[in-house]
Amino acid sequence: MKKTVLATAIAGAVFFAGSATAQQTLQLTHNAAEGNPKWEASELFAELVEEKTGGELRVDVGGNAQYGDDMEALTLMRMGTLAFSTNSQGATSSVVPQFSVLGLPFLFDSLPAAWEVMDGEVGEELKRLAEEQNLVLLGLWDNGIRHVSNNVRPIETPANLQGLKIRTPPDEMTVDIFEALGANPTPMNFSELYIALEQGVVDGQENPLMNTYSSRLHEVQDYISLTGHKYESTPLLMSKMMWDMLSAEQQQAVQEAANEAGEFNRQASLEADERLRGLIEDAGVSINEVDKAPFVEATSSVYDLWREEYPELVDMVVNAAQNGQQ
Repeated sequence: MKKTVLATAIAGAVFFAGSATAQQTLQLTHNAAEGNPKWEASELFAELVEEKTGGELRVDVGGNAQYGDDMEALTLMRMGTLAFSTNSQGATSSVVPQFSVLGLPFLFDSLPAAWEVMDGEVGEELKRLAEEQNLVLLGLWDNGIRHVSNNVRPIETPANLQGLKIRTPPDEMTVDIFEALGANPTPMNFSELYIALEQGVVDGQENPLMNTYSSRLHEVQDYISLTGHKYESTPLLMSKMMWDMLSAEQQQAVQEAANEAGEFNRQASLEADERLRGLIEDAGVSINEVDKAPFVEATSSVYDLWREEYPELVDMVVNAAQNGQQ
């Protein structure tokens, strides 16, 4: 861990623990680039917290992993030296593995279908599990339905993925999906991905179009295949140690800010996917549709694998998804 990141986080925690009458500055970190819905919603969250607390709390947002990448942020929040992280589902699952279940292959056919499930008993269960790890789940924002890009060939069937080195988040679910499809999944921090693609360390990656575009990954990829193989949320997390230091009124204000910024994030994510395809194609990237049926069949074993580990939660998520999409 970078000493500067840890030192900055500790300094923020000390300031936070100061006078209850002074403005208290809390840090939020995330890994997104400017223009990404995660970036924009994080900035809005900061504005809303300050507004709703009458200036008692100020949120200092560090995009592009300025105050630590997702994995570092989880450690710092659990230590009580970082307040917030607009994190990723993959990294969060390293601490609370059950978050991965939201990413079961081909579980959701639309973003609103995913939101409906997350806003029900599934979200409440994940909130309970996060709290056991000294994290407060303030909201499940959106990180889109994911597609595969690469520099070798268009992906039209699972056979086209055979042997390709595909960067994945540090997330067991995504690794299991790409192993089932015959690829060579390569977990890697998002902050390292552009250079890895540019230098050919990996052949490709998987992300929603909004992440691919805002981080300019399309500049170093020739093909994007609209596989829609999984969904991912964006957990907005807070250190439970810092949450417990807030007054009841401040807690309410922070939660309200998280809810409002989350609605903005979801709508921005939905609109991004609808408008970015043309922009990416105009940049010279070939985009193709896929017949999902062979991919669904090839990844059916992933459900069996995860049902062995978390039978009740898998059934809860699958039943909720099926009921919402009927």
